[in-house]
Amino acid sequence: MASRALSPVFGVTSSLAGRAWHWRGGNMDLGDAVGSLDDLVTQLLLSRGVAREDLDRHRSPTLREFLPDPSIFRDMDAAAERIAQAVLTGEAVTIYGDYDVDGATSAALLVRLLRMLGHEARYYIPDRLLEGYGPSGEALVKLAEEGSSLIVTVDCGAMAFDALEQARNAGVDVIVVDHHKCAHELPCAAALVNPNRLDEGEEGATHGHLAAVGVAFLLAVALVRTLRGREFFDDREEPDLMGLLDLVALGTVADVAQIKGLNRAFVAQGLKVMARRANTGMAALIDASRLKRSPQCSDLGFALGPRINAGGRVGESTLGVRLLTTEDPDEATAIAAQLSALNEERRAIEAEVQAQAEAQLDGQHNRAVTVLSGKGWHPGVIGIVAGRIKEKTGKPSLVIALDGEIGKGSGRSISGVDLGAAIIAAREAGLLVAGGGHAMAAGLTVESDKVNALADWLDARLGEAVARANESEVMDLDVALAPGGLTPELVETLDSAGPFGVGWPGPRVAVGPVRLVKADVVGTDHVRLIAAGQDGGSFKAIAFRAAETPLGTALLHGARGRRLWLAGRAKIDDWGSRPAAELHLEDAAWAD
Repeated sequence: MASRALSPVFGVTSSLAGRAWHWRGGNMDLGDAVGSLDDLVTQLLLSRGVAREDLDRHRSPTLREFLPDPSIFRDMDAAAERIAQAVLTGEAVTIYGDYDVDGATSAALLVRLLRMLGHEARYYIPDRLLEGYGPSGEALVKLAEEGSSLIVTVDCGAMAFDALEQARNAGVDVIVVDHHKCAHELPCAAALVNPNRLDEGEEGATHGHLAAVGVAFLLAVALVRTLRGREFFDDREEPDLMGLLDLVALGTVADVAQIKGLNRAFVAQGLKVMARRANTGMAALIDASRLKRSPQCSDLGFALGPRINAGGRVGESTLGVRLLTTEDPDEATAIAAQLSALNEERRAIEAEVQAQAEAQLDGQHNRAVTVLSGKGWHPGVIGIVAGRIKEKTGKPSLVIALDGEIGKGSGRSISGVDLGAAIIAAREAGLLVAGGGHAMAAGLTVESDKVNALADWLDARLGEAVARANESEVMDLDVALAPGGLTPELVETLDSAGPFGVGWPGPRVAVGPVRLVKADVVGTDHVRLIAAGQDGGSFKAIAFRAAETPLGTALLHGARGRRLWLAGRAKIDDWGSRPAAELHLEDAAWAD
């Protein structure tokens, strides 16, 4: 990673949001030289850790350049051999997926792949409220009794010790395809493919950032290769694995996996596949999201993903897989509409739970980890609320829905604080009934009378890590320019270094100095601005959910007559007669 300049950008050591401004890489102050865009993409790639000799591979990430040999992962070949045997002998196979987007896309990918191989597999998605996370022994045994001799769990199973033991005793083989953190001991399975196994090889472990759907795609590659070696395709066409990348892209982005390396190639190529609308259900989902253009990376996380998630959160858990595997346009349209309606219902439930959770924040100020709990909270929205609380407090946050003697919790973390590892350790310490996850997100089951003890334990374990993370909080800038330089051409150039996401952050620009021509509140606490500079350039900006923050208060009430620098993401505003550039504001600082 390129080193930061030692001095703050524009001398900003404490912005209106209380952050210092640093260059992410080198000094990219374009000033008035708005035409100097030729080398901008190179600088963006270098500042994200790309070696100069590796630039060409990262400018247009493809699977040819980034896809590893699936055999580097432990148990991958065993998993491919076992599924190939099922295909060749016509065994009954069930894909057992989690109820979120990663689980739905992983299950849909394997169902669609097996269908292309002439094998119609069943799928099973547990009910979030009635069955909870992960495979249950009861469900696995029932699937075995109904005839399935092979079950493949996706996005779950890495910690399902009891359930997999019951499945083995029932005589059914289970293959686990997962990405969540593992314990030192592994559950009994015919194969357990997970780059986050503690005994994973060095090369395989470098792909620990994959979502489960990415691991499932690598299994698909291994399976087709195995069947090719068995001469399965001598008299039939090989499946188009590239055509499954729309599912991989959706699951990867919606699960907030790091968009770097192989994941960046998955998303870049998956968006191209998505634009072709070959998947009937995906096309219906895009239409239900009211997108009038081909989906972009951000749409997967904010428009498509939440609709798939809504089925598992507040509706029927199988809706996502049904949508993404159907070939019937009418059925797809109906399911997509149902998911959109459930997403609206989810938003209302979420708002109610969030209001109640935020009412408890006053008692959490001295905690390193925010732990909130309430009776009657809907378990389907606590993960979203935890994310909102994390953004509001700047701390890892757990939200627990209490139901009698048991609470179901979901947590979200901040960069530099491994919440998943802490939850696994808390389970091993006897504080939890169950729990697991990865660095940025975790789930748990806790006895209601142990919630306070859990909060104390997390405070002690993670206090130093949270303090270090908060001390190092800065605003990383990629580009600075005068207002006239904020153009659609600049946005297009910045976007060409994408796709962006966690681990491959979108470029952040600083524009100024400017004076505010207008500042008001629109929608739900969004601050809308019109800013103008001395170069004659002007632009619109919006700070989402900022009206009641220190940043929003300063912009609305303290900025009249003063010059500022505005920092955020440059986006295209296509509401007018022709596209214009606008700024999605994240921070600001006084320029005088």
